[in-house]
This record gives sequence, C-alpha cells and structure tokens, in this order.
Amino acid sequence: MSKQKAHKVVQVGLGERSYPIRIEKGQLARIGEDLRQKKIAKRYAVISDDHVADLYGDRLQNGLTSAGLKSELITFPRGEESKNLRTLAALASELARAGFDRKDGLIALGGGVTGDLTGFLASVYMRGIPFVQVPTTLLAQVDSSVGGKTGVDIPEGKNLVGTFYQPRAVYIDTEVLQTLPRQELLGGLAEVIKYGVIGDADFFRFLEKKRGPILELDEDIIPGMIARCCEIKAWVVTRDEREGDLRRILNFGHTIGHAIEAASDFTLIHGLAVAMGMAAVADLAVRTGHFPAAAAERLKQLLRDFGMPDTIPPDLDRQRIKDYLQTDKKTVAGRVFFVLPTEIGKVTITDQVAEEDVDWILGV
Repeated sequence: MSKQKAHKVVQVGLGERSYPIRIEKGQLARIGEDLRQKKIAKRYAVISDDHVADLYGDRLQNGLTSAGLKSELITFPRGEESKNLRTLAALASELARAGFDRKDGLIALGGGVTGDLTGFLASVYMRGIPFVQVPTTLLAQVDSSVGGKTGVDIPEGKNLVGTFYQPRAVYIDTEVLQTLPRQELLGGLAEVIKYGVIGDADFFRFLEKKRGPILELDEDIIPGMIARCCEIKAWVVTRDEREGDLRRILNFGHTIGHAIEAASDFTLIHGLAVAMGMAAVADLAVRTGHFPAAAAERLKQLLRDFGMPDTIPPDLDRQRIKDYLQTDKKTVAGRVFFVLPTEIGKVTITDQVAEEDVDWILGV
C-alpha cells in the first residue's frame, strides 16, 4: 500500500441510492459546507451519546452554522445498554417535540451504537428521513457506518430488531481517532483484520508488516487502511445489499463474537468479542477441514501481535454462548450459518457444521 493523498473518496454504488465515503483528516468542522452543497435536508438533528457530544458536538454544529444550516444536538447515555427500543422511542419523541419533519435529516455522530440507533431512527421516523454518518470510532469508520444495516438489541439477542437503510453520505475524520481509548482502537482493528481474512491476502500481509505504525495512528497509513476496508465492504454491499448470500462474509467472526458479547452481558466490547470469534471460527475451520492449521495460527498470531485476545474468557458460561448462537439473527430454520476461512483472503459460507464441532470449539 502506497502513501495516501490528503483525502480519499470511496463510492458505494447503489444506483439512485449511491453515496460517498469521504476520508479526510480534520474535516469535522467542514462537513456543514458539504451538506449545504448536497442539499440533503433543511436542518439536522445531531444524534450523539453524551460522551462524544462533549468531545465533538460543538465542532460539528459550529461548522453546520457557518454553512447556514440549522441543527439541534440530541444526546443519549453512552454504551451498548442504550441501544434499545426505549432509547429509540425517547429520541423519536425529542424529534417530534422539536418539530422535525420529512424535510429534515439526522446526523449520527459517534460509534457503532450511535450509528445503528440513528440509522434505525431515520428509517422509521416519519416513515423515513435522510441521515448521514459521522463515525468517531475506528470500528464504525471501517465497518458499521457503511452498508445501511441499522438496529437495536433486545434481551433475546443483539441487533434482532432493525432495518436496511442507507445513509446519504459517510464522513470519516481520522483526527478523531486520537481521543479513542486503546481498547476501542483494538476493537476497531479486529474489524480491519477481518477484511484481510475475507477478501485481501495482500492487505492481511500489510497489517502484519505495519503493526507499529498502525498502533501509532500514523497519518501516512491510517487513511489508506480505512479506505481499503471501506472499498471491500462497498464491493460486497453493492452486490448483496440485504444479506441474501455474499454479504454474509462480512459476518466472519461475528456469529460467535456476538454470542460471546451477549453472554458477557456486553461487558466485552464488540470488536474484542469479534477477535475471539475470529480465532474460534478459525479453529472450527481447521477442525472441519476447511482451513490449514498454519493459516489459523497466522491469524491468531496477528491478533496477539496487536494485543487482542485470541481465546474466549474461561469464566464465560459456554452453554450460554451456545444458546445465544441459536438466536443469532442470521440463523435460518434453526441452522446457524458460519463464515469459515479457506485461506487468508478467502472464505466460504456454510450451515453444515456439526453441533459436536461447535461444542468442541466452545468447550461445552
């Protein structure tokens, strides 16, 4: 991967619903001018958790004001525990009280929870209003802000209630990563590694070679790294927007990862649960004859090199993890679909995994 330009634009090609992903350091205060030119809405509600709002709310809103756009900041308590129908209803009520209508729009300012909540809210408020994504975590920048999957959690599982609803634009400001806690950075890098495994062996090798500069958020490397992830996801989404088949490959590590996350009562952050899920499913692929043992070890070594976990915590209830697997939203007719690597850069999707093999991986 070569040194990147000052900014990069990745296009998600969905016909009339196509949209750009703009990656540029320091663009947070300039988003308003781009939105003014795009004429997406006459005013915006900036939806953010209370932590991110304190960090970046003023900067974004000042830019909107300078561009002649009206906005209101609406916040909710930070954390996965806010990603539910109660929060959704509370946000919708605030929009209604503020008089937001079909000509208005939403801006999701924050990480994956904010993006999922705001996208879902946009898809159902007034039966659909426009929204844009301004992701502030690495995980959201490389994954959840792109592709139009929205949703909330219910007690029975993660993201079981939601919609497919595409944003009008995604604005990725790499500068905001400087305030990201180390664990959140690593959680995002787990998703970055995912893209190498599912679709680009050269990118995986790049991650192996550039671990140091990546962890230091080297600005000569980070924009291109994010762009490559967005390119792979955009390629998948344009071919399978609603997860009919191909898009399932984006769930590599997530089926087990989501179950681990839920079994921990969401005390484990999403990205690190996905890292555990990738390691587990790599072992599953070795056991079922899909993946060479050496390749699985290479993946787990990369996770360890970045300081990520490659095993499920011993104190997590294995039966509970297995129970959550059965309620995963990608389960069809009681059969769990797994994305199994066949080599670094290629995966296969199958529901033909024996229960005893899953039990062995989980240690049930």
